[in-house]
Amino acid sequence: MTSQVNTDQVKRELEDTKAQQRTWIDHTFRDSEGNLVIAQVPNLPILVGLTAALLQFVLPSGNIQTTFGLIGYGALFTWAWQELFAGVNYFRRSLGLFSLVGLIVLGLKLI
Repeated sequence: MTSQVNTDQVKRELEDTKAQQRTWIDHTFRDSEGNLVIAQVPNLPILVGLTAALLQFVLPSGNIQTTFGLIGYGALFTWAWQELFAGVNYFRRSLGLFSLVGLIVLGLKLI
């Protein structure tokens, strides 16, 4: 009876250990709670950035267009920085990295 209890307990502990081990896919696409996170509700910097970028293209040339361009660039840069350093998983962090590099390249007009 004792060996059966010990065997069952060892099996449960082994299953718990396997359940706690996260694979590369889990690290890439799941958050710390185990939820699959690829897209999420937009936060304020990306909403401001996309709105300002849209207004930049709609408005005529001048100071207002330049202002909205700077606001859009700054807000998208902030969003990319936040994703890079505070993203919930590796996918979100790599999205932030590529966005940040892309914004820097566009800002320096290297393309």
